[in-house]
Amino acid sequence: MDTATRPPAQLDRTRDDQSNIVMLEHVNLEIGDQQLATAFYVVGLQLTRDPYIMVGLDNMWINAGRTQLHLPTMRTRIQTFRGVIGLVVPDPESVAKSLERVAPLFAATKFSVRRAGATVEATCPWGNRFRIHAPDAERWSQTTIGITYLDLDVPPGAARAIANFYLAILDAPVDLEDMNDGLQKASVRVGADQCLHFIETRDPIPAYDGHHIAVYLADFSGPHWRMSELGTVSRDTDPHEWRFIDIIDPDTREVVYQLEHEVRSMRNPLFARPLVNRNPAQTNRNYQRGLDAFRGTF
Repeated sequence: MDTATRPPAQLDRTRDDQSNIVMLEHVNLEIGDQQLATAFYVVGLQLTRDPYIMVGLDNMWINAGRTQLHLPTMRTRIQTFRGVIGLVVPDPESVAKSLERVAPLFAATKFSVRRAGATVEATCPWGNRFRIHAPDAERWSQTTIGITYLDLDVPPGAARAIANFYLAILDAPVDLEDMNDGLQKASVRVGADQCLHFIETRDPIPAYDGHHIAVYLADFSGPHWRMSELGTVSRDTDPHEWRFIDIIDPDTREVVYQLEHEVRSMRNPLFARPLVNRNPAQTNRNYQRGLDAFRGTF
């Protein structure tokens, strides 16, 4: 190559590489009450209830950019995410104030909200934790609203096996990082701007309660074949979806963590479905025509 046509040495082309896991679409958590969920997720977090699908009283889908939270109503069984859901919003300070205004509705629940520097930390009435950030082009490119990462608590010694699993079975790029006290973190790249962080902790980790995440794969059949050989496919749903729960060490086949993955192909009819996102600043008192919808980027 002619030196005149070479890219600058400091230009990192790997930043735009994408994972075989094309997208983290939703996190599914069973809740106890739609009224409280509306107060927290719609009024407090300033997100949007999907107006087209799951509009009854047994489930609600909450839109956040191109990602979602699925919240089935199960009053006798509540699910809690074992970690933290990372959420980017246009204005974390506005969200913090909105959560503080609805706080009286959450007496005797696990709700909390606090500012932590530039971020906001919030816990839903059932104990699901969120870390809320402002947009950051260096970390999340053009994303101005959406779920950008999941921090998952895993036991000591699990991160390396989890990294090997996602690399060998799902063909997803993974970074393994040493932390303090001999613990490690495995960061699995999703698409170009999302990530699953499996972070070792010595704190007690609750038993897995069945919550799940949904992801899309570019190579849909390869991981299915590899998991079928290992006997870890938990459900063949339809031609465009299959599921697994057990994350195993590829070398020993030991189960090191459990998290149900709803795995979808890019031919799934729901892939890249346009989602409605409202402008939370729009009210009946300050209404301006043409500004109902959120105008940022996902």
